Amino acid sequence: MDSAWISPVFHQTAFTHSQVPFPFFTFKPIPPKSLTLNKPPTILRCSNSSTNSSTNSNMAGLPVKKKRKRYRKQYPGESQGITEEMRFVAMRLRNIKGKKVASGSGSDTETDTTQSEEEEDEKINENGGDGEAETWSPTMEGFLKYLVDTRLVFNTIERIVDESDDVAYAYFRKTGLERSACLSKDLEWFSQRHFVVPEPSNPGVSYVTYLEELAEKSAPLFLSHFYNIYFSHIAGGEVIARKVSEQLLEGRELELYKWEGDVQESLKGVREKLNMLGEHWSRDDRNKSLKEAAKSFKFLGQIVRLIIL
Repeated sequence: MDSAWISPVFHQTAFTHSQVPFPFFTFKPIPPKSLTLNKPPTILRCSNSSTNSSTNSNMAGLPVKKKRKRYRKQYPGESQGITEEMRFVAMRLRNIKGKKVASGSGSDTETDTTQSEEEEDEKINENGGDGEAETWSPTMEGFLKYLVDTRLVFNTIERIVDESDDVAYAYFRKTGLERSACLSKDLEWFSQRHFVVPEPSNPGVSYVTYLEELAEKSAPLFLSHFYNIYFSHIAGGEVIARKVSEQLLEGRELELYKWEGDVQESLKGVREKLNMLGEHWSRDDRNKSLKEAAKSFKFLGQIVRLIIL
């Protein structure tokens, strides 16, 4: 039989009275061209608009534009390490008029951080931080308070790095910068000359309490204080020693300001280790450590002010 469908053709026939008339069928082939449709078949399919537009643009031969990646601007000193970033914090705090150092850096996401740091800077300047200029007139009573509180601070940070199980602290043992033993010798010298050595005062006690809590909470934040305590002492210690020696001690040089070997090389070693650890810190931890650097200058400034109170 032909593949084309065959339509039936009706034929009428005559039957006798006793028979029931019934039509019968024959089949007549239909030419194949009668099945030809006027239009080609339509095929429907689903597609999303993004795929369709992408396909159309590619078919048109137009280049596909890639979204430009936006990179964050670096913080001042970031390329050289976390200690260089801290140095920029110190530079900003040293500005007597309270103006900020123009660095032209930072990202769009750092606005809140910058605002909080600037508020902190203003508080530091108000409370007698490194950014405040004063006329020095030291007293023996105030200087002894300064030595006692300073010994408490150095003894605390040196004890923490020696006794802690945190691997990060192990890098900062026996750095050659330790001062607690030297301060004990100086206070013993004063005691032998019948000077009354006081108990630690509120600025020193408050600072060591904060340091002990911070050491348990976060190594990056504690190490920010650790480094800046030594950095500030070395950077400003000679000025303090000269003024106090001339006015109170008849030129005597204290053990606190004597160093074995090259102190700058010892500080450089600490700086390099901290920069090495800082490479593994998140940007958030680095930002927080910079805030802690500002806090360390505030605490230390309050202790230094004991000399002139």
